Amino acid sequence: MAKKKSTDSDSEGAANAGTAKPYVVLARKYRPGTFEDLIGQSAMVTTLRNAFASGRIAQGYMLTGVRGVGKTTTARILARALNYEAPGIDKPTIDMPGLGTHCKDIMEGRHPDVFEMDAASNTGIDNIREIIESAQYTPLVARTKVFIIDEVHMLSKGAFNALLKTLEEPPGHVRFIFATTEIRKVPVTVLSRCQRFDLRRVEQPVLAAHFKKIVANEGAKADDDALALIARAAEGSVRDGLSILDQSIAMGEGHVTAAKVRDMLGLADRARVFDLAESLFKGDAASSLAALAALHQDGAEAAQVISDLAEAVHVVARIKAVGEEPAGEGLSVEEKKRGSVLAAQLSMPYLSRAWQMLLKGIEETTRAPNPLAAAEMVLIRLAYTADLPTPDDLIRTLGGGAISSRAAGQAPARIETRAETRGPLNAAPDTAAPTASAAPAAPRVVQHDDDDRFDVLDDSGGEFGGLEDDDAGPIPAARATPDPRSFADVLALAGQKRDAKLKIHLEDHVSLVKFDAGSGSIDLFLLPGAPPEIANELREKLNAWTGKRWMVMLSKAAGAPAIGAVRREKEAAEREALMAHPAVRAVLAVFPDAKIADIRKLIPAADVSNDDESATG
Repeated sequence: MAKKKSTDSDSEGAANAGTAKPYVVLARKYRPGTFEDLIGQSAMVTTLRNAFASGRIAQGYMLTGVRGVGKTTTARILARALNYEAPGIDKPTIDMPGLGTHCKDIMEGRHPDVFEMDAASNTGIDNIREIIESAQYTPLVARTKVFIIDEVHMLSKGAFNALLKTLEEPPGHVRFIFATTEIRKVPVTVLSRCQRFDLRRVEQPVLAAHFKKIVANEGAKADDDALALIARAAEGSVRDGLSILDQSIAMGEGHVTAAKVRDMLGLADRARVFDLAESLFKGDAASSLAALAALHQDGAEAAQVISDLAEAVHVVARIKAVGEEPAGEGLSVEEKKRGSVLAAQLSMPYLSRAWQMLLKGIEETTRAPNPLAAAEMVLIRLAYTADLPTPDDLIRTLGGGAISSRAAGQAPARIETRAETRGPLNAAPDTAAPTASAAPAAPRVVQHDDDDRFDVLDDSGGEFGGLEDDDAGPIPAARATPDPRSFADVLALAGQKRDAKLKIHLEDHVSLVKFDAGSGSIDLFLLPGAPPEIANELREKLNAWTGKRWMVMLSKAAGAPAIGAVRREKEAAEREALMAHPAVRAVLAVFPDAKIADIRKLIPAADVSNDDESATG
């Protein structure tokens, strides 16, 4: 007997040795079994704990959140808490010190009183009818019959309607738990019958700490930077993060490094992304394109590089807005250091502009037939707008400061020579860069009422954005036409240049608000019928006719009446006065069909004689 027993034991051991235990992925192996194991959902746990302690257990629960955040797991834990039975505990409780009578079967999804249904594959009303009929019967072995419906938003309209009555007034032994990633697709009538819990995305530091514990339990090693990268790539999803971690451990042969995680995920090196950002911020297009080409050669996708660049801009903006420590969650020490340096050198308006351009660039790169070419164009735009002034810079310069603009073909200097370059990285964030020559007079701002744009001109003829002149160079000093000294002279000049269309619009469709011949500025108010481009057209033609830089602005308030209307009123008054003259009335009485065609001012006889004498003399 003893020998036989030994033989049986040996054969059993041999059978166990020959049967390898299947590998369980980390996302399943480390699925939480109690509410204490849930990470990042403290608000929901506190609410449920208080509700169970006071006996205020709802008839239905709605769990919503992004994928992999723990909705189905939470539903199983909640079903376990509703049916928890252990020595000394015979009521629903959140505190479950160990496995109860029904816990293992519930967590493995095979308990007879806990029904799990995937609404994505069971969308019809017949599936809901089965649930309704089953709800009428008491539980077989547990305390409460629990129905867990995952992806409940996939149910049909008829299925939702069939469920409403039972959900509103279920039997006392029934509880419903719903889970969905699309809460907006769930009818309001269903939501109003449930307690809703929004499961939050798990924060990156919490995820990284959780992954560190799992790596230690698995007997592997992982660098902190690598875990931070995995937590960032997970985007708040525990399941996604565990899947990436599982793959990283396998790829790194038990040692997870940041370099291997980047290679696996196709992420660009963060340090190289910050190098690219610095090149862009100082306007170095050549270095930026070379950095992009190197990243692309190493396997980084063009759209991913632009996305990482946008994330770097976001990091810098956050550090500038709230400081290094509050914005440093999920960032490595190197990222904090480099982000702080850039935040000290860049203004928030510039960072906002770069962010908007990169967002548009991500869309363009994704849709372009050649993503690399599209990404290069995004970088070129960013590099050549690096030294453009922001609106607050323009406003500050009204006090007499000057705005520098990069000369064509000028090579940007290195980042250390801040005074020699013109990009925002190489100028103080709140001051304008000085020029070698004396500071010119304060620029003038021209606002356009039709589209809220503004032009900025300086007295030397320079332009600082918004102007539509193709030629930004100085206008020749030689002038074939004298400067108009009044708005009437402008009309006369338009007539002299035979520009009848412009003259008619200036006579009948604009109201003069201000005319300053000394500074060359004209303020106009557009009347009905005036073309919106009349201001730009007048400015361009005056510049060409007089050889002087003119500034035409649009005002929001009307000024003097239109010159054409004033002239017509004057002519009408003169006509009325002339028709009241006795001699004219006598002529009209003799010739009733006669009309006054024109009124001309007579030249006095003395003036005529003087002209004749001067001609003969």
